[in-house]
Amino acid sequence: MGDKPIKQYRKSRPRAEELYSRALESLAGGVGHDLRRGHPLPLYISRAAGSRKWDEDGREYIDYGMGNAALLLGHAPPEVCRAMGDALELGFHFGNDHPMQLEWAELIQKLVPCAERMRFVNSGSEGSMLALRVARAFTGKTRVLRFEGHFSGWHDGVGKGAMIPFDKPVSAGIPPAVLDTIEVIPADLDSVAEVLEKDRDIAAVMLEPSGASWGTGPLTVAFNEGLRDLTRNHGVLLVYDEVITGFRYAPGGYQEYAGITPDLSFHGKIVAGGMPGGVLAGRADIMEVFDYTGDAHRDRYERVHHLGTFNANPVSTAAGIATLKRVATGLPHERANRLARQLRQGMDSILREEGVAGYAYGDVSIFHVYLEAFPGSGASDRERLVTRDVNVLKGIPAPVVSAFQKMLLARGIDLVSYTGGVTSSAHTDEDIALTLDAFGDVIRALVRERVIATLK
Repeated sequence: MGDKPIKQYRKSRPRAEELYSRALESLAGGVGHDLRRGHPLPLYISRAAGSRKWDEDGREYIDYGMGNAALLLGHAPPEVCRAMGDALELGFHFGNDHPMQLEWAELIQKLVPCAERMRFVNSGSEGSMLALRVARAFTGKTRVLRFEGHFSGWHDGVGKGAMIPFDKPVSAGIPPAVLDTIEVIPADLDSVAEVLEKDRDIAAVMLEPSGASWGTGPLTVAFNEGLRDLTRNHGVLLVYDEVITGFRYAPGGYQEYAGITPDLSFHGKIVAGGMPGGVLAGRADIMEVFDYTGDAHRDRYERVHHLGTFNANPVSTAAGIATLKRVATGLPHERANRLARQLRQGMDSILREEGVAGYAYGDVSIFHVYLEAFPGSGASDRERLVTRDVNVLKGIPAPVVSAFQKMLLARGIDLVSYTGGVTSSAHTDEDIALTLDAFGDVIRALVRERVIATLK
């Protein structure tokens, strides 16, 4: 975006300009989450309902971000809002356990195959942290095996592997000793077998079962089946990061979708109905590490210590219960999946018609778009572009990603991140049609401006 368009953009968004000026004086980095950073201005949302949201300057967006993929039912579903309102009337924070916590736990047990026992937390990242502590306590081992491009939270314990280059820390401030506990390899079963054979200090293999960065670098069910066999044979725990796949791939998450039961899984986003909340679930014998036994030495030194002021907060719990009751029917998935499939097919048709070196892909209610940067690799056949190489799929140059996002945003379409998004049961056929019109305009503009490549 050149100087003139930037000035025009700023002028057309006076409220965002004002808010960002204030943010720069109060918020470190100017935003509350790295993905919210926009150029030249962040998006400031005033309200949202169903599949739409509106910014402070009055612009309306079809939202495929859905609260960072936390909202399977769309924004502000009435039954979830009612449940939260009812909970608020009884008190919004007790600092004690309460009956709704048990109802929430029992719903999760019915849906998630591995959830024999669980512990509530406040986010997916907290679930990831707790999963590592539990895996180490149960196995007596230290290291975690991860795959290139997989996220699993922002904490130090997974501080290597999510970002290119995958062998480098994702952030400043992570101690080298912590990074040494993380082994990062390509998602290849032979490589897994080699590491597990050589390194007897691997406590767990932790991954996003759908693939790197919510399926940007997709994995197959067959890969997950092979991984289940390898971990079981080597006495290593299999830990699923179901923060995005959980309750989205199926009512029971990726576990139900693939018919594979991990030893542990951690969840956020949908599990709490889009409110702050999360859960670590797993085999009963593993989760016994939380139990008090009366043995003073064991309870002090061999038990997993876990606190959390807002664990199973009643308002988040109410939102989670109301959402999971709908999730259990499978009806939200039928609609969201159908619309996402329609969107992927429509995007792919546009890319094909325009001769673009790229393609749309994804599972269930998720879509991703791969685009080659101009001038491209010289490929003459779209099918030859299809890959599972996470270095390629997560390596679209930043100027391409930025232009794609900004052009869609200017046409009223917002994504989760990178070049992908999610649908919800609140989206409509009209939303899909409008999105495809905007997508076609954006692709033609990117080709015309020599941002993305065409087939040779």
